[in-house]
Amino acid sequence: MECHFRSSYLLPRRPSLLLRDSVFPAKLRLSKLKGSNLVNRLVIKSACGFGENGSVNGSPIAPNKVFMEEAIGAEYGEGFESFRPSGLLKVDVDFLNDRLQEGFLQRIRYAMKPDEAYGLIFSWDNVVADTRSLKLNAWKQLAFEEGKEIPECGDVQRLILYAGADHVLRKLLLWETSESELDRLKLRLSQLYYDNLLELRKPIEGLEEWLDAVSTARIPCAVVSSLDRRNMVEALERMGIKEYFQAIVSEEDGMESIAHRFLSAAIKLDRKPSKCVVFEDDPRGVTAAHNCTMMAVALIGAYPAYDLEQADLAVGSFNELSVINLRRLFAHKGSNFMDLQKQIVEKAPPRRRITTDTIF
Repeated sequence: MECHFRSSYLLPRRPSLLLRDSVFPAKLRLSKLKGSNLVNRLVIKSACGFGENGSVNGSPIAPNKVFMEEAIGAEYGEGFESFRPSGLLKVDVDFLNDRLQEGFLQRIRYAMKPDEAYGLIFSWDNVVADTRSLKLNAWKQLAFEEGKEIPECGDVQRLILYAGADHVLRKLLLWETSESELDRLKLRLSQLYYDNLLELRKPIEGLEEWLDAVSTARIPCAVVSSLDRRNMVEALERMGIKEYFQAIVSEEDGMESIAHRFLSAAIKLDRKPSKCVVFEDDPRGVTAAHNCTMMAVALIGAYPAYDLEQADLAVGSFNELSVINLRRLFAHKGSNFMDLQKQIVEKAPPRRRITTDTIF
């Protein structure tokens, strides 16, 4: 007996996020406030895109989300918890692989078109968009404003890009260590990053062609990020690739690790984690994908090829990929894969001894 359920029920929700749209309508009625200074301040803030507490376009800036080293997650196959009317539900890797089984009609369709059974998950940072340059420019602009300098050493800059803002400010750059000063610097750093994000117009080279190819093969795609959904959707629209993504995992989904974002994307795509392929450029993301029983394709660039050896496939750009590569990733999988096998030792036939009786 097959069990089916709506995948959206598994995703945890935040009450504050659910109430935000209903409490604050899109069009505010300000007829009673005409002529007051409050109206002018609201109009100015809306025109500039900044709201209270440093928000951008109505979305709060969370510096600890953008400039933070996230946990890998799912080291032992654990997932996240979701609340349902029947009670608490623990969603882990094995649970999703077991419950997200194809129905009868889906199995028939996938037998005829096996490519549609896959799900592709793209990391936002340096896979969809060149956020490495955006973050580095934000750090350099912040250093210029503070009258300081960013070291030109490549190793130091890599640590700056991939480490948390607290660690960078305190340990690497040795700037102010007071909590209030750190909060101010992190908030300003996030504002600079979002300003640079508005200038983003092109995706990673070859990505649009690759998305067009997998769209032709009817393979669903998802993009995951720690950005808020509004800024992420607007960035995808500016790059002209939003139509290729059937699912988006953003900060509002409340995922606590990289692996949890991948599992959330699999649920939204309605694909088993074991049938998903993750595109990453970070070894930590590759590890998170394998913890979720997903395949991992690594893009060489931010890290050299020898740091991405654990990936199932490493490529220099999306131009090197084709749909057949996805099939080959799953070609070795089967019921007998990695099962213990008996080694067959071929015995040589016994040699015939030549004796005097044989000769004569």
